Parts: sequence; C-alpha cells; structure tokens
Amino acid sequence: MFGNLGATEIILILLVILIFFGARKIPELAQGLGKGMREFRKAAREIQDDINEEKRHINEPSSTRKTEKSSSETDNTDKS
Repeated sequence: MFGNLGATEIILILLVILIFFGARKIPELAQGLGKGMREFRKAAREIQDDINEEKRHINEPSSTRKTEKSSSETDNTDKS
C-alpha cells in the first residue's frame, strides 16, 4: 500500500502531521480528504458510465441509431 515505507517511517510521518496540524485539526482534514476522494470516485464512475454508453451506441446496428436520431430530431423541433 505504501510502497517501500516501513512502520517507522509511517509513524514518523503521522507524528509530523500531528505536530504540524494539531489534534483538533486532524479530524477536519480527514473529513475533507474523505469528501474529496468520494467526489473523485463519483466523477470517475460517471466518466466510465459515459464511455460505456458511447461504446454501446457505437456497437448497436445502424438501423437502431437512425430511429433514435429521427425521434430525437422530432423532439428538438417540438421545442422551437
């Protein structure tokens, strides 16, 4: 997980973080980091879903695409 870092190095890093930020600020930092990671995963998942959807559109027969295109064109003309 941490590559070549041993237990001693990880403990030293955590102590530096504790001294630098203080015990009160660490939970806030962890919460912000968790929210950021959650947003990143959500964005990555949405992008992957968009890519998969485009792949499905590319792989479907052209006759199906023509009917979808014509129906979407009629929807656009109705809005004008």
